[in-house]
Amino acid sequence: MSEISNERRLVLSVLKASIQALASVVGRNTEIVLHDLDNPAHSVIFIANGHVSGRVVGSPVLAGPGQDQGFSAIMQASAGHPGSEPLVVTNYPTTLGGRILQSATVVFRDSAGHPFASLCLNADLSGLSAAQAFLDQLRPLTSPQSEQAVEPADMELLMVQIIQDSLNRIGAGKMNKRAKLESVRTMHERGLFIVKGGVEKAAAALGVTRFTIYNYLEEIRGDAQTAR
Repeated sequence: MSEISNERRLVLSVLKASIQALASVVGRNTEIVLHDLDNPAHSVIFIANGHVSGRVVGSPVLAGPGQDQGFSAIMQASAGHPGSEPLVVTNYPTTLGGRILQSATVVFRDSAGHPFASLCLNADLSGLSAAQAFLDQLRPLTSPQSEQAVEPADMELLMVQIIQDSLNRIGAGKMNKRAKLESVRTMHERGLFIVKGGVEKAAAALGVTRFTIYNYLEEIRGDAQTAR
């Protein structure tokens, strides 16, 4: 086994132990998820309080909340952001089933700079308006593995849903370049392009080439850099 493989195994082992410890003291309203980014179709390898998003071990990376800025951090790391230090995105809002969550993400890279894992936290604060709900949410869940009987979501279906949602935002008869760019922006924010085949599926849905999708992504990254 290579030195980098041993390095990744050690990091994942430490993170799993950390999640177990955190899950014993944080409220039930806070989900903690560990992703294997090299296996996006079944990326969730450890999870605590998975009832927040309905995910379990084996769920795909796209099954999480919407507007997850962690996807941008993964794309940034994959695009050759120098160094091997973790990339941290703190305290940003995401959405899930009409609820607003507070989220944070850490993307871990190996010594070669490759992003191989991410640790995500999602806190659902919607139940804190009632005293009883507040007390229930603070009850610790001692076994982060207890919710794994649920069937993981289907990756292909999630990809289709993301593409369809982005097209619905455009509306019929408005498929000009700006509309297509905004559609790709939505797909990018939902993490479609970190999954194998995402570029090809987006290109087919928009009636453009995969190289056009890559050009749109470069333009979106340029907009993000300018906004900083």
